[in-house]
Amino acid sequence: MRRQYSGRSDALVKSAEGEQGFWPSYADMMSAVALILFFLMLLSYIQNLITGNDLRSTQDDLAQTRITLADTQDILSLTLKDVKDAEDSLAKITIDLDEAKLLLAQQQEELAAQDKLLMDQAALIGEQENYMKAASEELLAMRSQMQTIAVLRLSILEQIRDSMIKVMGDASKVSIGSNGNIILNEGIFFDLGSSAIKKEAAPALNQLIDVFAQFLSDNENAKYVESIVISGHTDSSGTDQTNRKLSTDRANAVLSYLMDRDDGALDDYEQYFCAAGYGKTRPVASNETDEGRAANRRIEISIILRDDTVMEIVDSYLNMELPTPPEN
Repeated sequence: MRRQYSGRSDALVKSAEGEQGFWPSYADMMSAVALILFFLMLLSYIQNLITGNDLRSTQDDLAQTRITLADTQDILSLTLKDVKDAEDSLAKITIDLDEAKLLLAQQQEELAAQDKLLMDQAALIGEQENYMKAASEELLAMRSQMQTIAVLRLSILEQIRDSMIKVMGDASKVSIGSNGNIILNEGIFFDLGSSAIKKEAAPALNQLIDVFAQFLSDNENAKYVESIVISGHTDSSGTDQTNRKLSTDRANAVLSYLMDRDDGALDDYEQYFCAAGYGKTRPVASNETDEGRAANRRIEISIILRDDTVMEIVDSYLNMELPTPPEN
């Protein structure tokens, strides 16, 4: 058997020698494989090292990412809270805006109402200015009419006074009193204690008739006259009854003369005339002296203006329609 084995070995040796050595080539191949495996293991080790490092790095990154995520979640929570607060604020702002719009609308309505009121007031002011202008014109017209009446009354009184003075030639016995009446001394017409008109009084009385007739013939004059009163007055001498009768008789005597003249100059105007006796009740001076008693014995002529005529002038002014103020 050893021969066989030896022979085979020789054959293998021979064969190996004949094929340039088989086993060395196998060893080389195995060495190469081992070397490759070594390199593979080295690469695997290196890869594991790298992978381990990468894993640790990844774990660190993951931990950091988790921290960042937690921070982000906190920030997100805060952001969500801020958003909620912002939404609440926006809702409140929206309500406030609606209220502001409503208030603005109300203010605009009030402003429009005020504008209308201002326009109405401006129109009223215009109407009032027109009214004041018209009132001023009416007042001036009324004043003019009143002045006309006053001047008219004074004019006839002055005409009576001047005509009587002209006829008698004595200004001391005729005057215009503070009461606006013509005052004629009794001596012009009567003797002391008598109610009979003296003959020498005729020229003065006739002149008085002519003045009245001329004055009353003008309708513009007559329309203002209510009455012409001839009044008699005495001093305090004698009894009250005697003085009342004497003053009344004297007033009636003058009136009768005026109304009974033959030419009937005052027939158309007799409705204006009347007589009255006041006795000693209306003295114009002291009855303690002769001069005072002489002044109290007198005939007065009063021209009474029509109240309705004067009042018509006043009413025409007072009845002017006032502008109506606008309602607030």
